Amino acid sequence: MDWQALGLSFALAGWTVAILLPVSVLAGRAMARRFAGRGLVEAVIMLPLVLPPTVLGFYLLVALGRDSPLGWLWRGLFGQPPAFSFAGLVLASVVFNLPFAIQPAQRAFEAVPAALREAAALCGMGPAATLWRVELPLAWPGIATAMALTFAHTLGEFGIVLMVGGAIPGETRTAAIAIYDRVQAFDMQGAARMSAVLLAIALATVMVSFALSRRLGRGAGE
Repeated sequence: MDWQALGLSFALAGWTVAILLPVSVLAGRAMARRFAGRGLVEAVIMLPLVLPPTVLGFYLLVALGRDSPLGWLWRGLFGQPPAFSFAGLVLASVVFNLPFAIQPAQRAFEAVPAALREAAALCGMGPAATLWRVELPLAWPGIATAMALTFAHTLGEFGIVLMVGGAIPGETRTAAIAIYDRVQAFDMQGAARMSAVLLAIALATVMVSFALSRRLGRGAGE
């Protein structure tokens, strides 16, 4: 068992979830309301689901290249280019997981009755108070589902990790990359052990997501 690679995967998943949690709440709430161009915004958010991870990784590398404004800013913040670094891996993971973080939260906020928001406004609540005291208590199963899916999906990321981070031990070599390396070295037992751990996590995540979705459905029905 490659504990270093597994620990790095959990660290990457943890950072990705921590960054995307507020994004999930704010973007999910905003996307739940109708506005001009919402269809285009939804399509852009869903792009990581249909784009090959290598394509997304390529565009990230170009956008953060040495001669780009974002690249200059990135080196000023982190002292090194995004490629082959853990910070760059986190950025790629955040972008890659946007659909998993936003869409379930959006569906959860869409299920909150508009009458409750109107009643909160009539009671003098501002947008922040309405979000905290009315919407979040009803939408939390969808937000929790989004974070569970984001965590599990991050653990299994391969293409974009290899494209942006490579396979540097202790820096960018995640569990998925370690499994690939074990197979390439014909260490099937080692690959099987690590695969079993990721399989168990994925199965538990799916079961939790289904349970939360049913809870959200019952809440919307009430």
